[in-house]
Amino acid sequence: MVTPAEFLKATTSGTRVVVRHLIDDGRATDSLGYFHLADDTHCVVATNRGLETIELAKVIAAKEIPPPPAPRPRAGSPE
Repeated sequence: MVTPAEFLKATTSGTRVVVRHLIDDGRATDSLGYFHLADDTHCVVATNRGLETIELAKVIAAKEIPPPPAPRPRAGSPE
Protein backbone atom coordinates (compact mmCIF):
# COMPACT_ATOMS: atom_id res chain seq x y z
CA MET A 1 0.00 0.00 0.00
CA VAL A 2 1.28 3.45 -0.94
CA THR A 3 1.61 5.99 1.86
CA PRO A 4 0.21 9.52 1.37
CA ALA A 5 3.76 10.93 1.19
CA GLU A 6 4.73 8.37 -1.48
CA PHE A 7 1.59 9.23 -3.45
CA LEU A 8 2.47 12.93 -3.37
CA LYS A 9 6.09 12.35 -4.39
CA ALA A 10 4.86 10.38 -7.43
CA THR A 11 2.09 12.82 -8.41
CA THR A 12 2.39 14.86 -11.60
CA SER A 13 2.34 18.64 -11.39
CA GLY A 14 -1.10 20.00 -12.27
CA THR A 15 -3.04 17.07 -10.75
CA ARG A 16 -5.99 18.19 -8.62
CA VAL A 17 -5.56 16.81 -5.09
CA VAL A 18 -6.82 17.06 -1.55
CA VAL A 19 -4.22 16.72 1.21
CA ARG A 20 -5.25 16.22 4.85
CA HIS A 21 -2.50 17.27 7.24
CA LEU A 22 -1.92 18.24 10.85
CA ILE A 23 -1.55 21.90 11.78
CA ASP A 24 0.35 23.36 14.73
CA ASP A 25 -2.41 22.87 17.32
CA GLY A 26 -2.70 19.15 16.47
CA ARG A 27 -5.95 19.44 14.52
CA ALA A 28 -6.26 18.27 10.92
CA THR A 29 -7.08 20.48 7.96
CA ASP A 30 -7.48 19.93 4.24
CA SER A 31 -5.70 21.65 1.38
CA LEU A 32 -7.57 21.34 -1.92
CA GLY A 33 -6.00 22.46 -5.15
CA TYR A 34 -3.53 21.64 -7.86
CA PHE A 35 -0.37 19.77 -6.96
CA HIS A 36 2.73 21.79 -7.74
CA LEU A 37 5.78 19.84 -6.53
CA ALA A 38 7.24 17.64 -3.79
CA ASP A 39 10.70 16.89 -2.44
CA ASP A 40 11.82 14.59 0.36
CA THR A 41 10.25 16.70 3.14
CA HIS A 42 7.56 19.01 1.73
CA CYS A 43 4.95 19.35 -0.99
CA VAL A 44 3.33 22.44 -2.49
CA VAL A 45 -0.36 22.71 -3.45
CA ALA A 46 -1.81 25.69 -5.32
CA THR A 47 -5.10 26.44 -3.52
CA ASN A 48 -7.58 29.31 -3.82
CA ARG A 49 -5.63 31.00 -1.00
CA GLY A 50 -2.31 30.70 -2.85
CA LEU A 51 0.58 28.24 -2.66
CA GLU A 52 0.56 26.09 0.49
CA THR A 53 3.72 24.31 1.56
CA ILE A 54 2.93 21.18 3.57
CA GLU A 55 5.39 19.12 5.59
CA LEU A 56 5.13 15.51 4.38
CA ALA A 57 5.64 14.18 7.93
CA LYS A 58 2.33 15.87 8.88
CA VAL A 59 0.30 14.47 5.97
CA ILE A 60 -2.44 12.07 7.12
CA ALA A 61 -4.08 11.38 3.75
CA ALA A 62 -3.86 12.50 0.13
CA LYS A 63 -5.69 11.59 -3.04
CA GLU A 64 -6.42 12.76 -6.55
CA ILE A 65 -9.84 14.32 -7.03
CA PRO A 66 -11.84 15.08 -10.19
CA PRO A 67 -11.96 18.53 -11.77
CA PRO A 68 -14.40 21.01 -10.26
CA PRO A 69 -17.93 20.93 -11.67
CA ALA A 70 -18.86 23.38 -14.42
CA PRO A 71 -20.53 26.55 -13.16
CA ARG A 72 -24.30 26.33 -13.05
CA PRO A 73 -26.32 28.90 -14.96
CA ARG A 74 -27.82 31.64 -12.83
CA ALA A 75 -31.55 31.54 -12.21
CA GLY A 76 -33.40 33.71 -14.70
CA SER A 77 -30.49 34.05 -17.12
CA PRO A 78 -30.82 32.85 -20.72
CA GLU A 79 -29.01 29.60 -21.51
